[in-house]
Order: sequence, then C-alpha cells, then structure tokens
Amino acid sequence: MRDMYNPRVITIASGKGGTGKTTATANLGTSLALLGKKTIILDADIAMANLALILGMEKSKVTLHEVLAGEADIKDSMYKGPGGVIVVPCGVSLSGFQKSNPERLQDVMIELLKGTEFLLIDAPAGLSRDGVIPLAVADEVILVVNPEISSMADALKTKIMTEMVGSRVSGAILNRAYFEKTDLSMREVEKILGVKI
Repeated sequence: MRDMYNPRVITIASGKGGTGKTTATANLGTSLALLGKKTIILDADIAMANLALILGMEKSKVTLHEVLAGEADIKDSMYKGPGGVIVVPCGVSLSGFQKSNPERLQDVMIELLKGTEFLLIDAPAGLSRDGVIPLAVADEVILVVNPEISSMADALKTKIMTEMVGSRVSGAILNRAYFEKTDLSMREVEKILGVKI
C-alpha cells in the first residue's frame, strides 16, 4: 500500500500528558522538512489535541475531527506548517471531538502515506484505544519521558503495549532533564526503558 517513497511511520508517544511530546513532534517534523524530506505530522490526539495550538493553526476550518466525522476529505485538512512540513491538525473543540469517529483513524493514516517520506504521529498520552492505534501502525515509536518515576512507569507500560501490538520502540527523548538533581539520571532512564536516549 506504500508508494515509491517507502514512507516511515514514526509515532511519538508518552505514557502521560505534559512530557513535551507534542512540542518534540512539531520540532522533529519541522527539522525533517527543513532537510528537504516530505514530512506530514498528524495530530492523532483526538480528545486533547494541542499541535494546532503550538503551531498557531487553531483557527483551521477543517481538521482531523471533520475528517473522522465524514464531513471532509483528508486533503482538505492538510496545511503547510513551519519549514514546509505538512500538518494535519486535530480540532480543539469538544463538539468536534464528540462527532468524530475514531474507527476511521487507521484509514486516514493509510491515506496520508501516499506521497510522503515521513509520517509523524503525535499520539495521545496513555493507553486508550485511540492511543494504541498509532502505536500499532508505526514502523517505530519514540517515547518522550521526563526524569521522574511516574513518567517512567507510564512510559514503560507504553513500551510494553507497543511491543504487544507488534511495533518497536527505537529510542526515547528525555525532556525536562535539568542540571539540578532529578529523580532519575539519563543512564537510569536508558536502563529502565532498554533504549537509547
């Protein structure tokens, strides 16, 4: 089903909210686009979307919500973002969330693979059904974690779920790791997750 680009699907995930996952996704997508790679970022956090807010696209008329509700085509929800990255934002309204059908999410992801080199998926935090689909379709998953016990516990659950659905965690981004004392060192985080930071 993938075209001549043989696109890579990279899901950026975390076990809990507030780790900096959406910002990391936006920065990675923008960087790839600036390197000349055809890159699409999909905000798959249907209930608590923030990518549009971070990128100043909160007034987008057509978003993933409308696509999942069957009211719009995926092409109508694609916008040019920083550095030329293509962004499919998810709406920020509760009414948009209520009318969207998450069962259509996997079909949307497959459609986005046509004509791109990288599809970055900003997954919802946690392990809801909506959060597992982005893990299952990924070629690789990158976890965004903070150096604290609660973040690590939830990230480890996300890693286990990723492996259960047949995908793999290729690495982690350790965010909010300051020079002062933190709960866990970088080496401890690598040891717990079994992946490189």
